[in-house]
Amino acid sequence: MSKFQPVINFIKQAYPKKDLVLLHEPTFRGNEKEYLANTIDSTFVSSVGPYVDKFETMMAGLTKTEKAVAVVNGTAAIQVALRLACVKQGDEVITQALTFVATANAILYNGATPIFLDVDIDTMGLSATAVENFLSEYGELREDGCYNKLSGKRIAACLPMHTFGFPVHLDELLAVCNKWNIPLVEDAAESIGSEYKGKPTGSYGLLGAFSFNGNKVVTSGGGGAIVSNNVQLGIAAKHITTTAKVPHAYEYAHDALGYNFRMPNLNAALACAQLEQLSGFLDDKRLLAEEYQSFFKRQGIQFRTELPDTKANYWLMCVELENKIERDLFLKTTNEAKVMTRPIWQLMFRLPMYAHCQKDAQKNATYLEERIVNIPSSVR
Repeated sequence: MSKFQPVINFIKQAYPKKDLVLLHEPTFRGNEKEYLANTIDSTFVSSVGPYVDKFETMMAGLTKTEKAVAVVNGTAAIQVALRLACVKQGDEVITQALTFVATANAILYNGATPIFLDVDIDTMGLSATAVENFLSEYGELREDGCYNKLSGKRIAACLPMHTFGFPVHLDELLAVCNKWNIPLVEDAAESIGSEYKGKPTGSYGLLGAFSFNGNKVVTSGGGGAIVSNNVQLGIAAKHITTTAKVPHAYEYAHDALGYNFRMPNLNAALACAQLEQLSGFLDDKRLLAEEYQSFFKRQGIQFRTELPDTKANYWLMCVELENKIERDLFLKTTNEAKVMTRPIWQLMFRLPMYAHCQKDAQKNATYLEERIVNIPSSVR
């Protein structure tokens, strides 16, 4: 018998009706069909409609921010948030290499270049210590912001990502960013419902970006949101994501370079029905996390849990194996048994389009890359 057979048995018992246990599949048991039918009956299935407005109101409420804007996906949300933070062609943005590729891509879409700094072992997210160490060596404060002494370029933003819904150390990171006059934008794509010291992720930075892809805790099929406590930035986000069209009864006038990043009313209807169930989804996932924690402790395998003063949404739950050999054996054994597991992402600087980017030693990121595996985390 495989050494990981008890893991396979436990997960299959947790999801007894599944032939193939997926990593994270959506759950539709609320008003989804009703709201979708309403949208179809109204004929407002595209980018204008009451569910778009309702979704934005719900997101502002959930994130405790002043303004939320619905967009087509999480990548677009990050891209626009960075632009509104004044990231421009030729700038640099500090972020983490241990992330999904969308984080880095959104920087490049703005004509900027990522600087990849290390993560903390406990959060798997951008390390304030790594950022401070980098800026102490390479940072230079000028009248118009912080510059990289090595490249001569402006460091226009800091973009941490809340890995798998576990919040980064936001207070420490914000303190470093404020010291060096660098705006913080949160990639909260994976962390809807997560909290840091009693406040939702996405509400700490100048702007926050969320994803509602089909594999997230709640989904709109495809969709995203930008949130901010700066109302003017929120208004600007709405304007440039809707082609920067000047309001008029019939004339087509556009006063800036905008994007057609509008979330269709059809998707927003699905999102509203899902957000209504968020609290129940989170309760279910926390219960599963407790069951996993107890089980893996008996197996001598580390299961990742939330830190004090934080509340994780446990989007994708994960275990830490002893080394890469054990990780690869775990992945092979579970997937062959029709229990879907996945390794953490390949570090961004290993990808050809980011191989040239400045980075630090990446000690923690490399350690995690070789050991972290996601396990089935769907709402049951």
